[in-house]
Amino acid sequence: MEESRLRTYSPQTFAYLGDAVYSLFMRNRVVQRGNCPAKKLHNATIIYVSANAQETAIDGLLDDLTEEERDIYERGKNTKVETHAKNASLTTYHKATGLECLMGWLYLKGDHERLNELMNRAAEINEAASKKR
Repeated sequence: MEESRLRTYSPQTFAYLGDAVYSLFMRNRVVQRGNCPAKKLHNATIIYVSANAQETAIDGLLDDLTEEERDIYERGKNTKVETHAKNASLTTYHKATGLECLMGWLYLKGDHERLNELMNRAAEINEAASKKR
């Protein structure tokens, strides 16, 4: 997408798309490990896609973001929301929305190499965190 057009999109639009892109990436990561019942797949995916997991991921990624990526994340994190997940604090939900905003922006920007790099790193962060629990 053209940079000028990309600048007209809201953080909510980026987050809307980023949620789907992030979820699909993480679901694919789980499915690549092997075939199993949907309930097991769902339970394995939660360590990546819950708001708490996304907060853990972005906390681990922040130092590696470029200034532009951090700005996009902050726009998403600071966007006004009318509702939030029942099982997450508002702060956690905002951070998760910021992460989704960043992922949606990278996807629309067409920077799939950077998108994959950050999503793989996010997955590794969550895998390490889940082993500590």
